[in-house]
Amino acid sequence: MTISPESPAPRDALTIKRIVRVNHAGEYGAIRIYSAQIAVARRLLPDMVPALQQMLADEIDHCAKFYAAMPARNSRPCRIMKLWSLGGSLLGVMTALMGRRAIWVCTAAVEETVHRHLDEQLHFLQGRDADLHAVISSIREEELAHLHHAEAQLGDKARRALQTMLQSAIAIVTEILIWLSTWGDSTRMTRALRQARS
Repeated sequence: MTISPESPAPRDALTIKRIVRVNHAGEYGAIRIYSAQIAVARRLLPDMVPALQQMLADEIDHCAKFYAAMPARNSRPCRIMKLWSLGGSLLGVMTALMGRRAIWVCTAAVEETVHRHLDEQLHFLQGRDADLHAVISSIREEELAHLHHAEAQLGDKARRALQTMLQSAIAIVTEILIWLSTWGDSTRMTRALRQARS
């Protein structure tokens, strides 16, 4: 699908370019997490595989949409995709080996972080890039469904101290991966998104 954006101001165009790059990297990382979890779950938790496969299919679709959005916005994949591959695979294997609750804690932590970023991006994109806004809006709904599904699996016990710590650690690692893989572009992008809100 070819997406043709409006002609935003140069500073806004740079932020939009960064949005597409960061989101593409994040979706790639999510693909690696779910792929690793599925590989382990096939042996240890086979009943979880169908749900994880559906989430993986969604992430593959999201990654493809952000990749398709890159050329029209003069964007390209981040320089350190291997970092996302390694980080996502390690996180996926570790949480799957820890068991079903750790898998859902991981999903909840990652999706909560993603959801917050997407909300900020949608606010920024209003009136600047309607096509990308529409793409992110549809993706946001699927990511929110993943978050709600994970939270439903965790139930009230999700507030246990160990799970809260694990969820916080995964959220922090996700933020660090975003920052490292974009060489700080995510910080500049976040600053621009916040300035647009004020």
